[in-house]
Amino acid sequence: MTETAHAVATAVRDCPECGASVADGGRYVTWCAACDWNVDPEVRDEEPPGRVERLRRRLARRGGEQLLAELTETEDRGTSGDADGAGPPGGRGGRRGAAGGLAVGLAVAVHGVTLALLVGGLWLVVAGWGEGFLPAFGALGIGLAVVLRPRFHRLPKGETHRPVLRRPDAPRLFALLDEVAQSVGTTGVDTVVIDADTNASVSTYGVRQRRVLHIGLGLWEILTPQERIALLGHEFGHYSHGDTRRGLLVWNAFLSLDTWRYTLAAQRAESLTDHFVNVVTAPPRLLVDGLLVLLEHLTLHDSQRAEYRADSAAARTAGTDAAAGLMDRLLISDGVTGELARESVAARTRIGGARREDPAEGLWGRLAAHAASVPEHEYERLRRVAERRGHQVDSTHPPTHLRRRRLTRGARVEARIVCAPPRVAEVDAELAEVRRSVARELVRR
Repeated sequence: MTETAHAVATAVRDCPECGASVADGGRYVTWCAACDWNVDPEVRDEEPPGRVERLRRRLARRGGEQLLAELTETEDRGTSGDADGAGPPGGRGGRRGAAGGLAVGLAVAVHGVTLALLVGGLWLVVAGWGEGFLPAFGALGIGLAVVLRPRFHRLPKGETHRPVLRRPDAPRLFALLDEVAQSVGTTGVDTVVIDADTNASVSTYGVRQRRVLHIGLGLWEILTPQERIALLGHEFGHYSHGDTRRGLLVWNAFLSLDTWRYTLAAQRAESLTDHFVNVVTAPPRLLVDGLLVLLEHLTLHDSQRAEYRADSAAARTAGTDAAAGLMDRLLISDGVTGELARESVAARTRIGGARREDPAEGLWGRLAAHAASVPEHEYERLRRVAERRGHQVDSTHPPTHLRRRRLTRGARVEARIVCAPPRVAEVDAELAEVRRSVARELVRR
């Protein structure tokens, strides 16, 4: 039976387009590397909902290509500042500074509207008390100001599926984080939040802007130890290189504008009143859309440059091969997310005693085995599909294939930090209970 299955998996046929030999892909897509026949067989509508989000993604793809060309030109001239995160003085850097200044000015104006609503609302309530509808309008303005107020990130509280770790909880993990942070020229984090996402990120929380690292086990568990170092190097690179969009002022301006969009969104017209409301709210709705697009445009270049710099930090910390491998793992993230969903469904729908063991036990091992079973020809196919579709982590990131191309072109970089097996085992031991807790919550959903 094994020989038969192997024979099927390795069967060869001719490509119907160019006649080249094509190996059967088994449970993966069969495609031709010579002419790209069947490289992207799925017909999907991947356009995100809403014209603003579609425009965001188009701008990100175009900007990623232009920025890659700019960085390549800079590096070819022998200027290494940008690669290391310093950026060349003058020239384009001056325009980036002007764009950042305009973005900050626009953010101040957005928050100024919120402040005006609050002050105006209070004045209407106090000055117009007992006089018609003025207090009601004032209360409405105060309510809008409260909804639109600037916010701080918060840590999850009392959520077993998102454990929060501090230094005494995992000293070896935090020691590794401090070492990676130091290697990219910054400091470590105060807390680590763990969940089942296929993602990772850094941010700040609270009035004192403490640092937090979010680790999604859906991504962490499919990475090799060195790719995990690359992931950490990339995330800490955001702290050391900065990003206008991640600043508290601009980030809250995006939140306020998104709230305005939600508030002014056109309703399904089922009556004459609905039509009237949609017509009345159309001008401010278009204004808000325009401001969102303008703020996106002003911050996009800086944000994508920060991503490229963070990728460079990942390569310097973990080595070029590990950083490029991390890009490949991002390409299979949708499949990994689907695998986690299947595990959750299988745990909830198991019949009788067909599967007596705890479905949470070994979950992350099964996920890692699934990712490890993806063959190289499938990764190559996904790279070509990513180039065709312009795959991105989100609208703030350059296309993934461009990020990988920049990492792999030119001379390889050796790792500054090599995570030896004993250290890997120590960190894994500290995370063992957290991994079990997150796995149990995942299979119960």
